[in-house]
Amino acid sequence: MSKTADLPDAKAMLDSRGLYDGPTIHSMNPVRLIEKIIRERIIDSMYWKEQAWGLNAATLMDRAVDLTYVGGQYANQKPTAFICLVLKLLQLNPERDIILEYLNDDEFKYLRALAAFYIRLTWPAAEVYKTLEPLMRDYRKLRLRTIAGFRLTFVDEFIDELLTKERVCDIALPRIPTRMQLEDTDELGQGRAGAAGAAGQRYRKR
Repeated sequence: MSKTADLPDAKAMLDSRGLYDGPTIHSMNPVRLIEKIIRERIIDSMYWKEQAWGLNAATLMDRAVDLTYVGGQYANQKPTAFICLVLKLLQLNPERDIILEYLNDDEFKYLRALAAFYIRLTWPAAEVYKTLEPLMRDYRKLRLRTIAGFRLTFVDEFIDELLTKERVCDIALPRIPTRMQLEDTDELGQGRAGAAGAAGQRYRKR
């Protein structure tokens, strides 16, 4: 039995004193993919305590379909519901089929964004590109909440940022090679149509 099995939900995620012996991602406890200070703010937040504590993969989906924006922190560095659910996914470490079910749900765009963010944090680089690039054809609007307030973005822009930026929603993303580097090592085929140079050249579905 895992040493964390009888610990409270939040404490079971921590391994600073060697308490964690569960599955790893990128050779670490999955929840450590979110920096400690943001992780602590999430665990201390009312949303975590009232809405995310004790969720499983099925009940988390119920929370995710209620999301109305993406983002990391807002106001006085409060964590958004979106980033709270990212941390919960990292804690749960669900099977890939479950994440793909989230991702391929065409009805709930914020559920798709949540799954895409989790994939970018946890999956190998080549699989990240292969799985997320098709979403560059999803032009639906998303609301993004930041410290400065709300602004409009789109699903394809959000995916583009996941593939090209070092930090998204206030979270430092694991380093991955560029698409060109993976093509040079034959880990990926030639770039998908519509993926390269998509920014500024998209048709928006209003």
